[in-house]
Amino acid sequence: MNQDRLRLDLAELAEEVTPVDLRDRALRTSRRLGIQRAVATSAAALVVLAAATGTAFAIRPDGQAPVPAPAGPSVTSTWPPVEVSPTPEASASADPTGSPARPPVALAGTRYYLETTPTKARIHAVRGNSDQVVHQIAYAATHGCEWNTLTVSPDGKRVAWVQDSTDNDASGVLLAGTTGEPGAMTLLDDVNCLGPRPLVWEGSDLLMVQRKSGQSVLFDVAANKRVNGDPGQETDRCWSADGRWLAAVADGKPYVADEAQSRQYTYTPPKDEAAHWDGWQARSVSMDGRYVSVGWVGTDPSRRDDSFAVVDTTSSKVVDLPGSGDIRSIMFTADDQVIVRRASGISVLDSSFTPLGTVAESASVRTMRLLAYAP
Repeated sequence: MNQDRLRLDLAELAEEVTPVDLRDRALRTSRRLGIQRAVATSAAALVVLAAATGTAFAIRPDGQAPVPAPAGPSVTSTWPPVEVSPTPEASASADPTGSPARPPVALAGTRYYLETTPTKARIHAVRGNSDQVVHQIAYAATHGCEWNTLTVSPDGKRVAWVQDSTDNDASGVLLAGTTGEPGAMTLLDDVNCLGPRPLVWEGSDLLMVQRKSGQSVLFDVAANKRVNGDPGQETDRCWSADGRWLAAVADGKPYVADEAQSRQYTYTPPKDEAAHWDGWQARSVSMDGRYVSVGWVGTDPSRRDDSFAVVDTTSSKVVDLPGSGDIRSIMFTADDQVIVRRASGISVLDSSFTPLGTVAESASVRTMRLLAYAP
């Protein structure tokens, strides 16, 4: 009896079930997936088109057609054409995954070099793969006032030099101009052009010079006027790139100072090398005033742009710089980096002297003096 009842219930249940066409369901699923793939493919194509044309699109989540997003301001950057053969730049390290090397980030700004020939002095602006002559002056004497004084402001916007006079290359007229533009304006006469650093920038507007009489003069190049007041009896002056910190010597004692503080430090150069020079002086100051790079003073009255060591003015200890090879110069930059120039190229360090990268220099640039770096 129970078995007969069970068979009847199963028969009634079977009649209520709707047959399913599996082939029809598979076709519907296939069509739906095809539509989704088409939408995704169209969206990807629009992204590529937007990247090529500079147009941004917003993709609607419901799969409908994309709508153009509001356009932002357009910015165009240019750089003057290259006048000299391209210079190889920072070497990029390859990605460990095997993808192409990433572009270097070390020293993305402009380096300014001084090239001298028997008749001309040229300022080279090296940026990326561009090496361009942005200023040049002619002179009669190979080692005259122009050769010994031509300088670039820390921001790279101004050039200044002393034009030779008739007193046997000892003094002349102070001139200044704008980098990349012809012409110059006369600032001051009877300016001394002898010594390792006859013209010294305090920031990018003020220039410290010395008259033929020995008097120090601080001149505002931007305003074309002399700054009132004597800066003091210091010698061997050198300022940080922003002009805040001064490194100088007073009463035979080196020190660093800003408007709020001052501290003395000591440095004893290597004895075996010191015998060949007429002392040393600070050549560059870090942005916080803690470190100075030092260089030799020659036995003849000609310019010196090189340096060979870094001294911590808070401890009077020499900093152990990473890298190998003879050091040509050490420069503290306005963006808190340290440029260590060697025969093999440039090592770039951060403010704690941790390596950031390297920059290769072309054979022609390698023979020039590095005057400034503008971020």
